Amino acid sequence: MRTNDAQMLILSVLVDGPLHGYAVNSAVEQLTGTRLGRGSLSGALARLRDKELIEYLEGEGRRRPLRLTARGRAVVRGEVETLAQVAGRMFETVVPDRLAYQERLAATDPVRAYKRAALEALEIGPDSVVLDLGCGPGADLAAFAAPGARVIGVDRDPAAVRRARALGHRVLLADAHALPLPAGSVDRVHTDRVLQHVADVPGALAEAARVLRPGGRLVMAEPDWDSLAVDHPEPELSRAYTRHLADRIVPNAVIGRQLPRLAAEAGCTVAAVTPFTTVFRELRAADAVLGLQRNTERAVAAGYFTRAEADRWLAHLIAGPFFAAVTLYLVTAEFGGADAGGGAGSAR
Repeated sequence: MRTNDAQMLILSVLVDGPLHGYAVNSAVEQLTGTRLGRGSLSGALARLRDKELIEYLEGEGRRRPLRLTARGRAVVRGEVETLAQVAGRMFETVVPDRLAYQERLAATDPVRAYKRAALEALEIGPDSVVLDLGCGPGADLAAFAAPGARVIGVDRDPAAVRRARALGHRVLLADAHALPLPAGSVDRVHTDRVLQHVADVPGALAEAARVLRPGGRLVMAEPDWDSLAVDHPEPELSRAYTRHLADRIVPNAVIGRQLPRLAAEAGCTVAAVTPFTTVFRELRAADAVLGLQRNTERAVAAGYFTRAEADRWLAHLIAGPFFAAVTLYLVTAEFGGADAGGGAGSAR
C-alpha cells in the first residue's frame, strides 16, 4: 500500500474520535479488508505527526491514543470536497429524461449492434405486420418498414407516443398487458429492454403470443443486470453495487436469463439465444448508462454501502483505469406449430 494511501486511511478512521495504534489498524482493516502492516502503520503515523495532522494524547506505550489535529480535520474536509467536485464533473447529477435516455442509448455502438441482429432475426417480409411492443419514441419503427410491411408501435407513455406520431409512425397508446389488437393479427413482435420494467412479464408475453398468428415470430432483447461487473480493488463493493441495482432499481433485473423459459411457457419455441456483452472502458460512457453516482447514493440510503464505502468506490472509479461489463440476451422464438411449448430449442 502506498504511503499516501495509508496516511489518508488513518486520517479517515480518526474522524470519529481518538484511537490507539492497534485500534487504528483494526479500523483500517474493517474499512478496507486489509491491514496496514507494522512498518506501514508506524511510518504513516510518524509522517502524519511530523505534518501536525495527528497528535498523541496521554497514555502508555502502544496504547497511547491518537487524534486528529485541527489541521488534520481540515485535510480530511478538503479531500471530501475535492472528491465531490471531481465527481460532479465526472458523473451525471440529474436523472435524464426517459425519452432522451432511450434515444441516447439507441445511438451507441453496442446498442446498434444488437439492434441490427434483432432486425435480421425478425426476417420481415413484404406482407408482414410488425408490432413493436414498448416502442418508446419510435427509434426502431423506420427500420422495420420493409417494402409492403405494416408497422405498428405500442407504448403506454403519452409523450413517447406523441413523439413517434410526430415522425409519421402508427403508434397506439396502450399497455403491454392489454393490447388493443385482435388475436392472430400480427406476424412479428419485437421488444427491446421493455420487459425488464413491466409489472407482469408472463402476462405481457401471453398478450404477445395472443396477437401473433401461428408460425409468427417474437424477437426480444433484454439485459441481465445481475451480470454487471465493475472492476474495483474491493470486489465486495462492486458486488454490493450490482446487488442493489438488481434488488432495488430494475423491477425485473434478471429477465435476460429468464426469457427462454418464459417464452416457452407462453407457448413459443425458442430458436436462438444470443448474448451481447457491452464493455465500458471509459467512466463517462458507463455513467451515461448506469447512473453510477446516483445509484451509489441510493445504495447508501438502502444500506448496501456505508458512506465510507461509497466514497472509496466512487474515488476509485474516478481515478481509474475503468472497466465494466454487462450482458444482454437476444431471444428469438416462434409461436404455434407442432413444436410450440416444447422447450428452449437450440442456442447459439
